Amino acid sequence: MKPDYTVLQFPPAPADRPYVIVNMVMSADGRTILDGSEQGIGSKTDQRLMRELRVHADVILNGATTLRVSGTSPRTGDPLLEALRVSRGKPKAALGAVVSRSGDLPFERIFFTADDFEAIVYLAHDAPKGVAQRIVETGRTVAGMPAHRPIEWMLAHMRHEVGAELLLCEGGASLNGQVLAAGAVDELFITVGPRLVAGKGIPGAIEGPSFTKENAPRLDLVSVSQNEDTNELYLRYRVDHSTTR
Repeated sequence: MKPDYTVLQFPPAPADRPYVIVNMVMSADGRTILDGSEQGIGSKTDQRLMRELRVHADVILNGATTLRVSGTSPRTGDPLLEALRVSRGKPKAALGAVVSRSGDLPFERIFFTADDFEAIVYLAHDAPKGVAQRIVETGRTVAGMPAHRPIEWMLAHMRHEVGAELLLCEGGASLNGQVLAAGAVDELFITVGPRLVAGKGIPGAIEGPSFTKENAPRLDLVSVSQNEDTNELYLRYRVDHSTTR
């Protein structure tokens, strides 16, 4: 049996950034990629839960690699979920957001071509010339990130300029690691699929600088559900920020 993510409650956002939740799916051995994408690990139930989490989000953030490999949009794909968002005073779809350093973006993807949701690209300060103009020509907004503490700047921009109270980060692993390293992840929703991937060089759910015994974030388990039909586990953790300072 799957949990109902549409009824979740979240604490209020901090003053300087949105409340940040991370959603990820991984194999039983902690890998997030199978045959080049995450789509072979999670079930249709997991995909449904991802869309239910989107009901709560003001912004849905992805890295450029995820956009290139799998495509992404902030749509829920369900009129009932759209109506639920509207009933809570939100637009039918959250603001889509992508962060990119290289400027290598797939402009043919629906993230850039769709007209039923708004989207923004957070672009690194050293991105190639002409990329920002190309993005603007698609009708999307560009926000240029500074060289110093770009993730913190992006989150502050979302809170103060966009008005976002809840940010849903959908990966990939490198982006998850950057947001975690900034001390800005509040909760993690993890689906553990009953698959083994193995292999070398295959990313886990979070990639980036290693923590130490002294500063490794501790997690409080909020809930766990087992789906007997798919053999998946659905975990909800809250980050204990008292251990990350």
